[in-house]
Amino acid sequence: MKHFRPSDARGNADHGWLKSKHSFSFADYYDPNHMGFGPLRVINEDRVAPGRGFGAHPHRDMEIISYVVEGALEHRDSMGQVAEIKPGDVQRMSAGTGVVHSEYNASKTDPVHFLQIWIMPDQQGLKPSYAQEHYDDLDGNLRLVASNDGRDGSISIHADVNLYASKLRSDAQVELPLKKKRGVWVQVIKGLVTVNDQPLESGDGLALADVNKVAISAMDNSEFLLFDMAL
Repeated sequence: MKHFRPSDARGNADHGWLKSKHSFSFADYYDPNHMGFGPLRVINEDRVAPGRGFGAHPHRDMEIISYVVEGALEHRDSMGQVAEIKPGDVQRMSAGTGVVHSEYNASKTDPVHFLQIWIMPDQQGLKPSYAQEHYDDLDGNLRLVASNDGRDGSISIHADVNLYASKLRSDAQVELPLKKKRGVWVQVIKGLVTVNDQPLESGDGLALADVNKVAISAMDNSEFLLFDMAL
């Protein structure tokens, strides 16, 4: 199975201070054909104006991951966490039984560009928790940044999902073997790549299932996320 999700087919929200692209149905954007993929429920690509952001709001029973591309994001939550997320950082908030948080552009002069990801947990009613790590080895690698067991220095999440991040220079290649009954979603952030011979550019997504490996080649300097998950 292969499903190509071009960037310009995503949902779009423009609130002036916030410009957001939705890979799956979210808020006022609803598409019954794009409700998620496996446990992956939300991929929003957000750009927030200087000094603006999302005020305090609640979540529950969701694994929420933030990945900053450019700029800095300020996070505060009802668990007492206060943090700044910058490029190279991966943040995970397990909402569990309920948490209230806010996210603001940490700069008064520069925009922030980030991806917010929601993953359905394998259990409900978990105790809320928070984790954040910095990864400075994304260049040329398929770096595991989140996983169910927290192996290899990745952040642990309550779902059978392996999240990889990568930055590739033009002509570089990476490959990931897959086990049976696994699916993959690749989300391109920057550049131009081919994924199992399917060309993808900035903002494009690709779902794959029933394949034994994922081979990614960069045709330009590129950055992307890869989700390997149980289906």
